[in-house]
Amino acid sequence: MADEFSPAEEGTQPKEATPPIIVNAQYTKDLSFEAPTAPRIFSAMQQEDPDVKIGVNVDYMEFEDNIFEVVLKVEATCTVGTETAFMLELEYGGLFTVNVEDEVKGAVLLIECPRLLFPFARNILADVSRDGGFPPLMLGPLDFAGMYQQQLAAHNKAEGTGPS
Repeated sequence: MADEFSPAEEGTQPKEATPPIIVNAQYTKDLSFEAPTAPRIFSAMQQEDPDVKIGVNVDYMEFEDNIFEVVLKVEATCTVGTETAFMLELEYGGLFTVNVEDEVKGAVLLIECPRLLFPFARNILADVSRDGGFPPLMLGPLDFAGMYQQQLAAHNKAEGTGPS
């Protein structure tokens, strides 16, 4: 009976390519929820629709050689009229091994890594707001590429104008 795979063929097998991004860990770095006007805000919500403002930011720093911490920061403030219903802040982080060329490393860290973190952060935000007695805060998809392009444009504009 012939072997389909012999040791002599082992050296001729193509070497598996290193993935460009490896998720080493992900975690809640900071989480804060406040409902300063509860319980009276619940009756106000019956009379008037809430207004939710969302702010999103992404930061990264090198942790070790080729391993980066990427932190997705989301701040949500819900108001009803002039009253604050709730404030929710989340910093959701991940440790990523990034195996790409230096020219695209910034884009990978600010676009692809937060894209991988986002579904988990979105779930935490929905759960915490719901557990706080409010409808779940359901964020729609975020355009991390657009955010990155805006950041690059602002950086280039600042570089072009020089110090004020």
